[in-house]
Amino acid sequence: MYSIFSMKPSAVIFLVLGSVLSGVSAAQSFGPAAALATPVAAASAPGESVPRLAGLGVSTPDLVPVVSRPQMSADLALESFQKRSARQAQTLAGYSAATVIRAELPRSSQHGELDLERYYSVPRTLTFKALHFVGDGFVKTNVIARLLQSEVDHIQKDDPSVTALRPENYKFSHKSTTQIADHVVHVYQVKPRKKRPGLFKGHIYLDASTGSLVRAEGRVVKSPSIFVNKIDFVQEYAEVNGFTLPTHIHTEAKAALVGRTVVDIVNSDCQPVLLSPESAAATGSN
Repeated sequence: MYSIFSMKPSAVIFLVLGSVLSGVSAAQSFGPAAALATPVAAASAPGESVPRLAGLGVSTPDLVPVVSRPQMSADLALESFQKRSARQAQTLAGYSAATVIRAELPRSSQHGELDLERYYSVPRTLTFKALHFVGDGFVKTNVIARLLQSEVDHIQKDDPSVTALRPENYKFSHKSTTQIADHVVHVYQVKPRKKRPGLFKGHIYLDASTGSLVRAEGRVVKSPSIFVNKIDFVQEYAEVNGFTLPTHIHTEAKAALVGRTVVDIVNSDCQPVLLSPESAAATGSN
């Protein structure tokens, strides 16, 4: 299902985004761009090691005092997350967002930044309106444009159920309870039940009070291309009008053809659209 990436190392970035986002909404449109995201990185030069998650250059929120709120057990938070994901899939009709994509090829010192608007509507319609680009044309054509086309292809062709953050795809193991900014979160290790493109091994962080997804991080377990490996990512989420949406993503990979590729995707001003009660009822019955 990911054959579109077989000869396009730069486009593999979306694989990570789509695989994580599918656990949040059936509308995987909130992906690499389909998500509200920020940093994305890819590939390292041959012989160059890819930094582990703690060293990916992602700025994590400072720890601050938290207003005391009732907290759920780890099991209950995970159950709430699954219910929230299913409810979101049944009520989200689409969205619009402002997106900034920044891409860099450190080996050749090339970079580019594109501002755009994105529009998604269920079940499989995603369009973009480019606003402004600065940087090298090679990065625009071979990294950013391929990334956006991969996102469109992913939404049109792929089955989100096979990569969703669900018990049929992953094993969940509670590891600790910690704090991220104003969230007390339960941390779970996630291991895929199969070695399939789009699945990852790593951790998710769920808000202990609501069960909403705050962060996901890890490494893709199977690359869709022999030219790309060691695909690591960190993705942050936020609540927007009752929906859990990605707000930042950082991905790093190791590619044989272009070396280390760094891509940041930031989505802002996201406007989700609710399904009508009739449409939501029809979706829930399917």
